[in-house]
Amino acid sequence: MTLDLISDIRDVPAEAWDALAARAGLYLSHQWLAAQQPDPTAQVRYALVHDDGRLIAAAPLYVVDTEPNDLYRVHELLPDRVPARTLLAGARRGYLNAPLLHPHLSPGRRREALNQLVAAAGSLAAAHQAQPWWLYVTDEAAAELAEACGTKAAPLNLDARIPLPGHTFDDYLAGLPSRRRVTIRRERRAFAEAGYELRTLRLSECADAAGALAARLQARHGHPADPAFMAGLLREQAEGMADTGVVLAAYAGGRMVAFSLFYRYADTVWVRSTGYDYAHLRAAHEYFNLAYYLPIAYAYAHGATALHLGMESLRAKTLRGAVTTPLWAIGGTPRPAGR
Repeated sequence: MTLDLISDIRDVPAEAWDALAARAGLYLSHQWLAAQQPDPTAQVRYALVHDDGRLIAAAPLYVVDTEPNDLYRVHELLPDRVPARTLLAGARRGYLNAPLLHPHLSPGRRREALNQLVAAAGSLAAAHQAQPWWLYVTDEAAAELAEACGTKAAPLNLDARIPLPGHTFDDYLAGLPSRRRVTIRRERRAFAEAGYELRTLRLSECADAAGALAARLQARHGHPADPAFMAGLLREQAEGMADTGVVLAAYAGGRMVAFSLFYRYADTVWVRSTGYDYAHLRAAHEYFNLAYYLPIAYAYAHGATALHLGMESLRAKTLRGAVTTPLWAIGGTPRPAGR
């Protein structure tokens, strides 16, 4: 078993990487990480563990120079932490993370491979005088990773996804309580009767319009954002992801007034962002339709078995069938005695 550090994920065959990442999800996929690689706010290395020439474990390691997202600043997430340089191990965007380990490893080989990844994160952090952290680790991986790191996991948030049984939207509805089914049918009917023109677009076709709506959503939730900056982020995402994102957009009077952006990876549709022109909406449950019902219909049409929704607005998500699982923060080295 050998460990290597490389600086360009494109030097790893996508099939080999995604054989490890399929269960972990979009935000640890080869394509997503390659799209994030040019980000100037961090220096990235990829820890690769091989066994007889086969890739059996991997993790991106980000030495963070500047963190623009406060939800990835450890000292703001955990109250007993002081600001310090951070090495983020695993996914740095998307709020879902796990060490990548081949699913067919024996328990002993799995522990050995995971220990290699943890050691690589610790060594790289020490070289840069940084503190190693794994953030938003899935519940499935948290205990195993905490044991390898010799520390305890700290709770961060909850992750939500809607399982999609059967083959049609009606199969999804059948798994919900009767009152909820009535509500969803009413919300879908109101949206259909509102008279929006619905378009399915590539992100590159509508990044400016979508960026403006995403900025309005951010402002509504107390996070003012520049529409031009948001549009630039979406253009970069479209380029980095080879324009594989799907935009479902509602138009009124020839202008986009609401949209959702999502990706399909493995057996899941991943909702990435939404946005709304609140002054021109028609009180037709636009959020629920763009963020939930239309992506669910798309998922069924394309053979997906789950809709990933991520953190926040958990009540709205669970009322529509989402299941939630905890997300954890894990320090890459043990805490000092007495903490």
